[in-house]
Amino acid sequence: MANDETSRDLVGYGANPPHPQWPNNARVAVQFVINYEEGGEHCILDGDDRSEWLLSDIIGAVPYENARHMNMESLYEYGSRAGFWRLHRLFQKHQMPATVFAVAWALKKNPEAAQAMVDAGWEVASHGLRWIDYQNMSEEEERHHIAEAVRIHTEVVGERPLGLYQGKPSPNTRKLLVEEGGFAYDADSYADDLPYWVQMQNKKHLVVPYTLDVNDMRFVTASGFANGEQFFTYLKDAFDCLYEEGKTSPRMMSVGLHGRVVGRPGRIQGLDRFMTYLKGHQEVWVCRRIDIANHWHAHHS
Repeated sequence: MANDETSRDLVGYGANPPHPQWPNNARVAVQFVINYEEGGEHCILDGDDRSEWLLSDIIGAVPYENARHMNMESLYEYGSRAGFWRLHRLFQKHQMPATVFAVAWALKKNPEAAQAMVDAGWEVASHGLRWIDYQNMSEEEERHHIAEAVRIHTEVVGERPLGLYQGKPSPNTRKLLVEEGGFAYDADSYADDLPYWVQMQNKKHLVVPYTLDVNDMRFVTASGFANGEQFFTYLKDAFDCLYEEGKTSPRMMSVGLHGRVVGRPGRIQGLDRFMTYLKGHQEVWVCRRIDIANHWHAHHS
């Protein structure tokens, strides 16, 4: 277990990772994340000094200083108005669970979507107060943001978040969430195919790693997926590798999604095909991220 306050851990589990003992002897724990960010991104209407520039179909966008970016705003609005609901219908069709990384301000601006997440039985984890970069924010201000995120989230969803993915964290983020005391895990890591413990403020804290490669964000990068079939192929290859390894050493697979990205009609068919492919396999645990965290707390504490 690494001391995350003072060092990096470049060794991890090494050649002999633990057997996770997933339920029903599953070879792979597959976990879908829907990032709900629309309404929490940079926008001068919310007091920011620039417009948003990341993760949209305007490849290579730059922020507009002290001005609105009307095209960017509408691309984000597509995610909450249409793309989210297309994803919601797809998950209902396949009866698969999901975790939502939900930005608190975005939830507050669309309570109907928040209620749909709850009604579907999805885990609604925190994606911070705003979808902004916390790298250079003061410790005091980020502490306030985490507290406000929990407060608003609890108010809108009906219960506090148990997981946090700040997304663009600072070196203080993990320390602050452990200090807050109510989180079962955080996901601000891409370092492993299994959960792992870190030592933080003399406490043991669980990290459930996320992914940036098995992620629809690569539809909107200069070198990434061009269509739904490429997304399906990448999802399938990742799953097939982990499923084969899982004969002796089971792992977890995270899939990252966004309503404004894969929620487009020309992309979502690849995700639909992958879900159908997934259901054709035995010994697979499709679950929420909190289910993985609870399992690790119970069996690998």
